[in-house]
Amino acid sequence: MIRFVLTIVAFLAAVPALAEIKIKEVTSPGGITAWLVEEHSIPFVALELQWRGGTTLDPEGKTGVTNLMMGLLEEGSGELDSRAFAREVEELAASFSYRGYRDAVTVSARFLTENRDASVSLLRKSIIEPSFPDEAIERVRGQVLSIIRSDLSDPSEIASQSFNRLAFGDHPYANPTNGYEDTVAALTRDDIVAAHQAVMAKDNLFVGVVGDITEAELGAMLDDLLGDLPETSAPPPTRAEVAFEGGTTVVEFDTPQSVAIFGHEGLKRDDPDFFAAYLLNQILGGSGFDSRLMTEVREKRGLTYGVYSFLVPMDHAELYMGQVSSANDRVAEAIEVIRVEWARMAENGLTDEELAKAKSYLTGAYPLRFDGNGAIASILVGMQAEGLPLDYVATRNDKVNAVTLDDVNRVARELLRPEKLHFVVVGKPEGV
Repeated sequence: MIRFVLTIVAFLAAVPALAEIKIKEVTSPGGITAWLVEEHSIPFVALELQWRGGTTLDPEGKTGVTNLMMGLLEEGSGELDSRAFAREVEELAASFSYRGYRDAVTVSARFLTENRDASVSLLRKSIIEPSFPDEAIERVRGQVLSIIRSDLSDPSEIASQSFNRLAFGDHPYANPTNGYEDTVAALTRDDIVAAHQAVMAKDNLFVGVVGDITEAELGAMLDDLLGDLPETSAPPPTRAEVAFEGGTTVVEFDTPQSVAIFGHEGLKRDDPDFFAAYLLNQILGGSGFDSRLMTEVREKRGLTYGVYSFLVPMDHAELYMGQVSSANDRVAEAIEVIRVEWARMAENGLTDEELAKAKSYLTGAYPLRFDGNGAIASILVGMQAEGLPLDYVATRNDKVNAVTLDDVNRVARELLRPEKLHFVVVGKPEGV
């Protein structure tokens, strides 16, 4: 019943209209910085923590250690074992989640105001004092190994991992976030402890908080929760260079439908042309049934249920990618249509009508992202990680609307490189 109440509170705990969101930068007495949106109408707080680095900080030969470490944070903390920890979280009507990604690890927490101190104390134990017991290590390791083995029979995962290896060579981006069977099987408790110290530090930390808490209360909470973190994290990897050229790579796999992942170099999130590229992608392959790729590949020819493109600005590299699935005897045609549309957009650009429609969609959809305290807290840390200013929420749609047709068509010529578009196809494609 308590869990149900928290779920309802989390759903209802949305701040006022987008234009009314006021973001404050708060620095604790101990020097920890957070972005805060106060909302006192409901006694509920959402906290989002993000550490830059993620699985790219895995040491050589220990791929998967950061992912395994994150999976163990709630499996034993301080004097509590995993069951006792889960029971206390439940009794507090709190919610904690721990995730590892390529460029970051995150901890999300949701708790009621009346239980804030106890919830923060419990969360601190998992972040600062994880015990990494042997029994939990073996159990979670087994779960990770099961996922890795399952991925070996998933065409989409095979395509993704093959694409990354081709694109990034020996850079950490080439490795799967879960690791490999042999590396995960060989990880020791000492490796996990070292990963915890390397990834979760103060110098790579971003904090977003939304809800029923004041600046002074937040400052004290930050020091209580995070004050004992190490000062510095492990150094980041070097910049990745996209290694492949245009062409097609086929990975044979016995399946009636081929999966193709395609792409080439993209552009940075802080590039002055990012919004023009964002609008370009919306029209080319990002807008569902209205995109050019969906129209040409699905609607006109019936070659797929779905085809999409997307910008991928990472910390150490940038890609412009897409994905499509099609029957083995039709995937060659789907690939050819995508290549033609990629080249047509680069050469001819788009129309005023397409641009106006894309702007209307992107500006109208943006406020829908702010649908609760948790979503907003996540947006706050994302803004910090991307180096965006405090007023970005208020000015973002203006930036979208300021893009001209000349801007987008120039970016289409510069960004879209049909001759460098590389396809990785997993299946038994005919004529590829």
